[in-house]
Amino acid sequence: MTETPRLDELVEFAVNPEPRCPCVLLLDTSSSMAGEPIAELNRGLIAFRDALLQDALAARRVEVAIIAFDSRVRIVQDFVTPDRFEPPTLEAAGLTHTAAALQIALDTLHARKTQYRANGIAYYRPWIFMITDGAPQGESEPALAQAAKRVQEEEAAQHVSVFAVGVEGADTAELARFTPRTPLHLNGLNFSELFLWLSASMQAVSRSQLGAQVALPPPGWGTV
Repeated sequence: MTETPRLDELVEFAVNPEPRCPCVLLLDTSSSMAGEPIAELNRGLIAFRDALLQDALAARRVEVAIIAFDSRVRIVQDFVTPDRFEPPTLEAAGLTHTAAALQIALDTLHARKTQYRANGIAYYRPWIFMITDGAPQGESEPALAQAAKRVQEEEAAQHVSVFAVGVEGADTAELARFTPRTPLHLNGLNFSELFLWLSASMQAVSRSQLGAQVALPPPGWGTV
């Protein structure tokens, strides 16, 4: 059954019919991120927005959504192009509900892709870019296993690309269960360089042919 587009979607996609490159930023806002880490993360989001706006094509094709997770999981920013992206000021508190965050991120991407198809909008393979400073907390092993299994299935079907970045001693071995790619450790609190790399990567993808393999710039901000 084909979903009928809403009026706001029709207007949005009529004004900008470019193919979309959706990216979900899945950001850990648990209590261990309090202080300098969350402040640097907030500054990095501003750098990300500003860098995307400098590329006219990426500014029309890249779409950013932000999902913050601690003891709650919430969509802080639904999908918008960079010109409408207002970086939030995130605050840190609570535990680290990683499995729930990944499930909601995948659900959010599925809904957005349904909107693209209903409006005849082509799209690149979406990204989920997860940044966390710890292992999951407060979730059952079955919930974690289910989230990991779903990610692996979505990756195998080429429905999404999931990246994981560990901050300040995060357990990257635990993070590795949620992505087929090797998680990276962020060097210090160099969020601004990380987000500049992410912007450059999104720009490269947005300039490519749909479905093409894209060579990403080396991540000088992180180590294995």
